[in-house]
Amino acid sequence: MINLLPLMIERVGIILIAVFLLSQFKPFRRIIHNEQGLKEKGFLVLVFGAFAVISNYTGIEIHHSLVGKGNWLYNLEPDSAIANTRIMGIAIGSLLGGPLVGLGIGLIAGIHRLMLGGFTAEACAVSAILAGVTAGYLGKKNKENSSIQPWYAAAAGCLMEIVQMAIIILVTRPFERAWDLVQMIGIPMVAINGFGTLLFMLIIQSILREEVRTKALQTNKAFDIADKTLPYFRQGLNSVSCKEVAKIMLDLTDADAIAITDSSGVLAHAGAGSDHHVPTKGFSTELTKQVLMQGNILTAKSREEILCLHNECPLRAAVVLPLKVHDKTAGTLKLYFKNPNSLGKVEHELAEGLAKLFSAQLELAEAERQSKLLKNAEIKALQSQVHPHFLFNAINTISVLCRTDAEKARKLLLELSQFFRSNLQGARQMFIPLDKELEHVRAYLSLEQARFPDKYHVAIDIEPGLEKCLLPPFTLQPLVENAIRYGFLHSNAPGEVQITACAKENRLHIDVTDNGQGISPAKLEALGKKEVHSEQGSGTALVNIRERLEGMYNYDASFEIKSLEGTGTSVTLNIPLEILQKGGNERYAESPHHG
Repeated sequence: MINLLPLMIERVGIILIAVFLLSQFKPFRRIIHNEQGLKEKGFLVLVFGAFAVISNYTGIEIHHSLVGKGNWLYNLEPDSAIANTRIMGIAIGSLLGGPLVGLGIGLIAGIHRLMLGGFTAEACAVSAILAGVTAGYLGKKNKENSSIQPWYAAAAGCLMEIVQMAIIILVTRPFERAWDLVQMIGIPMVAINGFGTLLFMLIIQSILREEVRTKALQTNKAFDIADKTLPYFRQGLNSVSCKEVAKIMLDLTDADAIAITDSSGVLAHAGAGSDHHVPTKGFSTELTKQVLMQGNILTAKSREEILCLHNECPLRAAVVLPLKVHDKTAGTLKLYFKNPNSLGKVEHELAEGLAKLFSAQLELAEAERQSKLLKNAEIKALQSQVHPHFLFNAINTISVLCRTDAEKARKLLLELSQFFRSNLQGARQMFIPLDKELEHVRAYLSLEQARFPDKYHVAIDIEPGLEKCLLPPFTLQPLVENAIRYGFLHSNAPGEVQITACAKENRLHIDVTDNGQGISPAKLEALGKKEVHSEQGSGTALVNIRERLEGMYNYDASFEIKSLEGTGTSVTLNIPLEILQKGGNERYAESPHHG
C-alpha cells in the first residue's frame, strides 16, 4: 500500500500539469465562469473524458497483490486490476458541468476501462458512470447557493472513490480477491484522488482570483481615465478637448494610438501614425462610418480592415466604439494597435467601459450647457423688467417741470433717456463694468430726487481701479431703490445711503447701506430667498439678484442682508473679481445701438 503512494502522486502531477496548461485557454476559463452552453458542455465532456482515459492508460497494474512497474496499460490480464486517478478527472468535470456532463464523462471513462479488461473492469465501469452522475448532481446543487469550494470538491472526490471501492467489493468475484485488492489500494486511491481534486480546485480558484484582480485593475484604470478626462469632456466634443483626452488615454492604456471623432470628422489623433493620421473633416476608414451609422462596436484585425491609405502605416488592429449622447451617436473613440494580438478581450472590455463613461460625461456636458442656456434666458428675462410705476412717476414729474423749470425738465429727460439706455444695455449683456452700473444708479437717483428733493443723500465710494470691474447689470440700482422706497418710508429725517466697493483677496465686495427703519427679524429671515408679500412690496428684486448671482457664478458669489429695526439695513455682495481689459471682453461688449 505504501509503495503505491509515490506512483499515484506522479499520476496526479501529470494530470495537474495538463490542467494548468488547459486553464490558459479562453474556452476553459469561460466554463469556469459558468458560461456553459451546449458547446461548452461538449467541450467539458471531451476534455475530462480524455483525462479519465489518460488516467486509465497511466494507471498502476496490480497483479496478485504485486505492484507493476508503471508502464502504459493497453490491456490487462484477467486476474489484474488498476490503481489510478480516473475518479479525480470524472469528479472535477462533473462538478463543473452538472449531471449531463457527468454522465458523458462517466460513459467515456467506464467504456474505456471496460475495454482494458481485468477482473474489476465491470465494477470500475459502473462506478465511473455512477461517479459522474452523482458528482454532477452535487456540483449543480452547490452552484445554486455559491461557487464550488476546494474542500467541497475534495470531499466529493473522496466520496466517489469510496463508492468505487464499495462497488468493487459488492460486484467483483471472487470476494476474497476483491477484498484484498481494496485493502491494498483503497486508502491510497481515496487519499490521492481527494488530494488531486483539492489541488485542481485551488488552481481554478487562482484563475478566478486572477480574473477578479484583472477586472479590479481595469475598473480602477477606467475610473482614473474618466476622472482625468472629465474636465475636457465637459467642454464637449471639440479638437482642443479631444486632443487632451487622446493624450491621457495614450498614457494610461496599452493602445499604440488613440483617435476621437465627432459625426463629421477626426478631432484628435495621438500616438503611432500621427504623421499621417491628422485631424480632418471626413473619415479615411469605412469602419468609423459604419460605427456612426449603426451605433455598434466594431473591430479590425488587419491593415486592410483599418483601410489606411498610407503605405507605411504601422497600425494593424483597431476597436472603434460609439460615443452616444441621448442614444444618438455623436462621435467615436478609436483604439489602435500595432500588433493584432494586443487587442484582446481585456483591452476590448476596457475600451467598451471607457466609451460608456465618456458617453455619460458628454451627456452631462450637454445637460450643463442646456441648463446654462436656460439660466441665461431666465436672467435676460429678469434683466429686461422695468417697473411701470417708475416710468409713470418720472413722466409726471417731467411734465410738471415743463411748466415751472424747462431747463431742469430737459435735464431729467436726458437722465430718463440714460436710464432706459442702461436698461437696454443691461438686457443685452451678461456683465457690464461697475462704472456703467453706477451710471444707471445716478440716472435713477436724478429722477427720484427730482420728486423728493432733500429727502435723502446718496454717497458713492469706489476704490480706485475698480471702475472696470465686471458685475451683472441691474445689481446695484434695485438695492438703492429698495433703500429709498422702504428704508425711509415713514421717516421725516434726511436719509443716508452709502455705496462702497473694494477688492479683497481677488474678490469684489460691494455694500449698499442705509440708516433707515430696518427690517423685522421675521421678515429678514426669508428676504432674498423667496417672495415676502406685504403692503410695501414682495421682495422680488432681492430674490432676482440672488438667483442671478448664483446662476451666473455657479454659486461662487454671496448675497447677504443684515438689518436692525430702527438702525438701518446693509446688503453685501461678494463676487469673483474680473476686470474689463482694454479692447473689450467676450463677456461684455458695447452695443452700437446704445449710442
